[in-house]
Amino acid sequence: MDGCAQMCKCFLILFNILFALVGLGLVALGMWLRFGAETRGFFDIDLHTTQFNIGVMVLVVTGVLMLLVAIIGDCGTCNNSKPALGVFSGLLTVLIIIEITAGVMAFMWSDRVSDELVNFYATIYAQYLNTKSPAQAVTLELFNNAFDCCGVGGPIEVFVRDTCPKGSFLQQLMYSSCPSVIKDVFHSNAPLVLGGFLGTAGIMVVALVCSSVLYSSLKPSYYSSPPIY
Repeated sequence: MDGCAQMCKCFLILFNILFALVGLGLVALGMWLRFGAETRGFFDIDLHTTQFNIGVMVLVVTGVLMLLVAIIGDCGTCNNSKPALGVFSGLLTVLIIIEITAGVMAFMWSDRVSDELVNFYATIYAQYLNTKSPAQAVTLELFNNAFDCCGVGGPIEVFVRDTCPKGSFLQQLMYSSCPSVIKDVFHSNAPLVLGGFLGTAGIMVVALVCSSVLYSSLKPSYYSSPPIY
C-alpha cells in the first residue's frame, strides 16, 4: 500500500468516526424531540398534520443510516476489505445524491418552508389563547427562544408574554413579531443552508475518492504469488 493509499486510509478512519458521531447525534436529537419532557407536547397538539412526526422519523432514520455507513466504512478500511469498501462507496454515493438534492430543494423551497412554519406558529398561538395548554406553551417558548421573538404582536405582545424569552422589561419591549422574524431568517439564510449542504457533500465526495483509491490499492492482494519449490 503506497503513501497515497495510507493517507486515504487515515482520512477514512477519521471521517467515519465523525460520521458516526453525527449520526448518533441525529438519533439522540430525534429521540429527545419525540420523548423528551420539554418537547413531547409537540405530539399532543391537534394540528391535523403529521409534519413533525415525519420530521422526527427522518432524523432518526438518517442518523441510523449514517451510523450503518460509518460502521461498514470503518470495517472495510481497518480490515482492508474490498467488499465492505464497495458497499461503503455505494451507500456514500446515495447519501451524496440525497445531500445535494436536499440542499437544492431547501434553497428553492425556503419561502414555502417559512410560510408553513409561520402558519404552524400562528395555529399554536391561536390555540394557546383559547386553551392555555402547557403543550402549546412549551412549543411557543421553543419558537420564541429559537428565533428571539415574541408572539405575533412583537413589542406590543401581551397575550403570550409569559412564553417569550426572558429579559428585562426594556428587552421584552424590543422583541419583534415571530412571523416576520421567521420569514426573514429563512430568506437571509437560504444561501448559507445551500452552502452547508454542498460543503458536506463535498467532504463526502473526498471520502468517496479516498475509498476508491484504497479499493484500487488492494487489488494486488487478490493475486497470490507462485509457489516456490
